[in-house]
Amino acid sequence: MDSFSVAERRSAELVHDIAKTPKRFRMLTGERPTGALHLGHYFGSVIERIRLQGLGVESFLILADYQVITDRDSMTRVREYVRGAVLDYLAAGMDPQRTTIFTHSSVPALNQLLLPFLSLVTEAELHRNPTVKSELAASGRALSGLLLTYPVHQAADILFCKGNLVPVGKDNLPHIELTRVIARRFNERYGSVFPVPDALLTATPEVPGLDGRKMSKSYGNAIALGMSADETAATIRRTVTDSERRITFDPETRPGISALLSTAGLCLQEDPRLIADRLGDAGSGALKALTIEAVNEFLAGHRERRAEFAADPGLISEVLARGNERANVEAAATFDQVRQAMGTVYG
Repeated sequence: MDSFSVAERRSAELVHDIAKTPKRFRMLTGERPTGALHLGHYFGSVIERIRLQGLGVESFLILADYQVITDRDSMTRVREYVRGAVLDYLAAGMDPQRTTIFTHSSVPALNQLLLPFLSLVTEAELHRNPTVKSELAASGRALSGLLLTYPVHQAADILFCKGNLVPVGKDNLPHIELTRVIARRFNERYGSVFPVPDALLTATPEVPGLDGRKMSKSYGNAIALGMSADETAATIRRTVTDSERRITFDPETRPGISALLSTAGLCLQEDPRLIADRLGDAGSGALKALTIEAVNEFLAGHRERRAEFAADPGLISEVLARGNERANVEAAATFDQVRQAMGTVYG
């Protein structure tokens, strides 16, 4: 049985276990604040986080600001993106009383775990990681030490709080496997400190961007959750389509048309092929109008709640202060255990 099949089977077991005893689990999730959160994030991860929070799974959500610099030279807008992400989390239903929302750079003991963890992996293991390969290819620059060690930094993110559950898509399984390797090797060398975390495979759709590629901040093809209705309409109208009036769902040969159909389908909870059949020969203009209406209606409540939260000038700082404090308590306790296990306590 291949590794993905094993992960699928274990994930199916986890779904049952979480529903039965959610308090057994501590979830770590999050993202790099390299741009505004968009519909891809919403359908791809945010909904699942809120579902698990609602079940009673203890949750830690990291905004990995230090990891922004793994593949870029500047962090000039990171503060804006962090604050915007917090607003979107709150508007989507994240409860800061139940989910610890914190920033990477605010938790020193978490980042100190990187040093002992690096001693547990080989250079070859780091080079094999597919995310390192893809990020390197996308950057067009020489491989930095920070990018090379990115998977180990992610292991520190998961293990600092003794996380034992990480919701991921198939592409991120290698990160979880390396984290599992690091946890096992540390425990074997120094004594049992860390749980060996499991990957919860998310069955969420890959949301196409408006050019047919995966929706991504770096591609500039995304509908940001914080856009106004007018900005959303303008973005959708700019989608490149073709001259054929008949609307059909064909991602290979009609990426723009199919991306609009997929976006509308997600927001309307309807099969994009049925939407195409309904539009028939109405043309791309009608499809764009339908997609604009579908997205704006879907996001109307989110935008209203987001604006209300944004009107409270101290709210974001309060949420992050509370989350950072909690994360620091967890990280300090874990790092103390690590030092005790490694014999580096001298007082």
